[in-house]
Amino acid sequence: MPTSRRTFLTNTTRLAAAAGLSGLSAAPALSRPSGSANDKIVVALIGANSMGYGDLNNALKVPNVECALLCDIDDAVLARRAADVERTQGKAPRLVKDFRRVMDDKSIDAVIIGTPDHWHCLPFVAACQAGKDVYVEKPLANSIGECDLMVQATRKYGRVVQVGQQQRSGDHWQKAMDYIRGGSIGTLRKVNVWGNFRYGIGQPMVPDSPVPPGVDFDMWLGPAPDRTFNKARFHGSWRMFWDYGGGLLADWGVHLLDMALWAKDTKTLPLSVTASGGNFAFPDHAHQTFDTMNVNYQFKDFTVNWEHTAGIQSGPYGRPYGLAFVGNDATLVIDRSGWEVFPELAESGTAFKVAKIPPQPGRDYHAEHMKNFIECIKTRKDPNCPIENGALVATCAHMGNIALLTRSQLNWNEATRNFGENAAANALIRPKYRTPWQWPVV
Repeated sequence: MPTSRRTFLTNTTRLAAAAGLSGLSAAPALSRPSGSANDKIVVALIGANSMGYGDLNNALKVPNVECALLCDIDDAVLARRAADVERTQGKAPRLVKDFRRVMDDKSIDAVIIGTPDHWHCLPFVAACQAGKDVYVEKPLANSIGECDLMVQATRKYGRVVQVGQQQRSGDHWQKAMDYIRGGSIGTLRKVNVWGNFRYGIGQPMVPDSPVPPGVDFDMWLGPAPDRTFNKARFHGSWRMFWDYGGGLLADWGVHLLDMALWAKDTKTLPLSVTASGGNFAFPDHAHQTFDTMNVNYQFKDFTVNWEHTAGIQSGPYGRPYGLAFVGNDATLVIDRSGWEVFPELAESGTAFKVAKIPPQPGRDYHAEHMKNFIECIKTRKDPNCPIENGALVATCAHMGNIALLTRSQLNWNEATRNFGENAAANALIRPKYRTPWQWPVV
């Protein structure tokens, strides 16, 4: 086997049937040796409409990264993004509508997956089996079972995987975590997390309509159940329907719950999960996911509380989204714009338990997160948000939704990877794929 940076399996398994991925297996992929600083990283993008293209754009800001191929089910999206890429790198990418063609191309080192959530798992597993590294948007997958499978594929085939939870690459988030872990707010007992956004109510209801020209809607549905076309369930709105996404909890919740768990370096799932809420407003808008929701996560030595009220754009501490880390001596409040500390009064009532500090500024870290991924392709180290962390946080989000869908307290059994005797909850762990798509074999 050659010792150049691009090292692939000598017998990479082909997708045996045009319909699905069932039965795919391959020997574990060997890690590529570290390349020189001048080596080119060739990437492909699957799902080019929104965040996927933003991720690709950040990748192309890193020296010696080239986009060779774009994959999307919509001709209009492909044409628009191909022009964008050509302007950026001076070279047009090739265009395909079937992700399996990406896996056939041995020149591609890494794949960026920016599809709707229900389309994360299948191309992810295929990429790992084809010896390609992966940057996958959050949440990792649209179900707990798919998250587990993607962890298995990553480790079996020796891939570098970065999950798009970019706060893990952010300086001001890291400084806040250090401040908490250093004991500056006292014992951390509770984290309150919230995310209130107008888009959480979906789009106004409209009747079904013909599939737009140039859209392969059957491929867009993929493993999800067969449906008629409706633009309120399509571009920009799909995440408010259970077959494709998990609403605000799965979309914004993974970003913020990730930070709640990072403060204590939590690696395990909660002991129990309870939830309340429902769809109480905006009956003229198309959404299945909950517009009003509270979730409580019970961990061994602290609790995490999530809440959202879709359709509004305000929240605690004057922030539409954020976290409040509640300690004995102070509360630290943070979002992407920065963080600040609210000290508790001492028993005397005349002094604070913690010295006041100026508000600490923050910013966006998408570019740093992608740069970290590209660097790790060369070094073969785990990136800032490895697969296990993405799976942990996505699973927590799905647990919150499952708790409310089943109106039950969830108690996770790690040994069996299910909710014990809670049959209703267990039925929601793994989706049933629509024929001809099949559950991949790792």
